[in-house]
Amino acid sequence: MGIDVAVLRVFTDAAGQFGNPLGVVDAAAVPPARRQAVATELGYSETVFVDLPERGCSTAHAHIFTPATELAFAGHPTVGAGWWLRERGTPICTLQVPAGIVQVRYAADLTTVVARSDWGPEFAIHEVESVAELTTAQPWDYPDDIEHYLWTWVDREEGHIRSRMFAVNLGVPEDEATGSAAVRITDYLSRDLSITQGRGSQIFTTWSADGWVAVSGRVVSDGQRSL
Repeated sequence: MGIDVAVLRVFTDAAGQFGNPLGVVDAAAVPPARRQAVATELGYSETVFVDLPERGCSTAHAHIFTPATELAFAGHPTVGAGWWLRERGTPICTLQVPAGIVQVRYAADLTTVVARSDWGPEFAIHEVESVAELTTAQPWDYPDDIEHYLWTWVDREEGHIRSRMFAVNLGVPEDEATGSAAVRITDYLSRDLSITQGRGSQIFTTWSADGWVAVSGRVVSDGQRSL
């Protein structure tokens, strides 16, 4: 029996360009013991397996896998799962992941999730001097035992930064757009941010002093594939 995979791009720009590819799978189609193998075969930086909500229920459950391991929380899969559920006609208010309960909000063309800053993986945070220095960095310039988040100011007053993220240890040499890293850098800088990551993906965050960070982005569908 084949496995249907919805393919999305999360954190696109306003024209629907860029964004981080994501595989979304109905969890009922894949037993837990096979999910890592499916995520590895798909090869996206993350694949999310979603237990569809019961009719009239505003909560869903999800598990997130990189090509190498399961994550307790990640940003672009939770934003993508929230968007995908609304497109199916089952919008949700909360998404339960292993790390905790993620609030989900919808407004205009943005899908927002709200999560704790300490839910995601640890990141070594590196401020670099310029966009030029950021552009020339390579994953193998950094140790492969932890994820590395590189960033630099574009407009400090407006809270706009550019960034890149390397996660060789998770099987992802470079991630195009990383919601959990956006949560971390927002909490680290203690302010709302507009983040351009990778080639041009866009992430918007809202900081709260109580440790919660809202992460917003646009999502588009790139169709389906089957395994």
